[in-house]
Amino acid sequence: MATKPKTKPKSTTARKSTSKAVKKPKIEKVGAVEALKSRRPLKQFMLRFVFAFLILIFLLPAALLLLYRFEFVHPVSTVMVKESLVGHGAKREWVGIDAMAPVVYQSVLSSEDGKFCSHSGVDWQALNQVIEDAIDGEKTRGASTITMQLVKNLFLWPNRSFIRKGLEVPYAMMAELILPKKRIMEIYLNIAEWDKGVFGVELAAQTYFKRSAKKLGPRYSSLLAVTLPNPKKRNAAKPTRSMDRVARIVQRRAKASGAYVRCLK
Repeated sequence: MATKPKTKPKSTTARKSTSKAVKKPKIEKVGAVEALKSRRPLKQFMLRFVFAFLILIFLLPAALLLLYRFEFVHPVSTVMVKESLVGHGAKREWVGIDAMAPVVYQSVLSSEDGKFCSHSGVDWQALNQVIEDAIDGEKTRGASTITMQLVKNLFLWPNRSFIRKGLEVPYAMMAELILPKKRIMEIYLNIAEWDKGVFGVELAAQTYFKRSAKKLGPRYSSLLAVTLPNPKKRNAAKPTRSMDRVARIVQRRAKASGAYVRCLK
């Protein structure tokens, strides 16, 4: 019986060489890994920057407002700090709200923010009207509440801009959550500017009328109130005809304010 010739088995070396021939070459990924590694420090920097930014614009004001709840703390405004730094000087004599004549804050409320006791920091109706006027290209009027003016004076800059107005809204709502209405009015009356370098109602009363805020009557209180919107150009002791007319209106409103100032009693 004929036997089949044996075929030589393929050598191990041959099999290895064949397998090597069919293997796909490895793709070099070192460059991609290095690129990812290089992006990590940038990502970490951006996260730290965002975190620091949030602290600066939200957590820091919140912490300061919590501090300002204490009556022995006498806050200063950004304008007061600026005037001191540039060498012009900023003068102020702090006076508690209970140590001033009630007609003072009645007049300021009647002139600046008639809804002070009822809103939560923002007068949305007035603000929406301002936004609509701006969209329509009409001249806009102010819609700032006393609380918005307070946070602007404490934390922001005096020049008008949409960025500043955008920050005033959440800051004002934050202030209303942290501070009582009476404390908001007290701080506002003590950091408001009544003339170049003259801050606070006590010093304003002494500068213009040679008396303390405790002894201010309806006439002088109304004149101080109408000076607030433009203290650099208005003089409470020498009112123009227009100022005098508006002051009489404010005086009548303050006299009838009654329930409108209930949050300050």
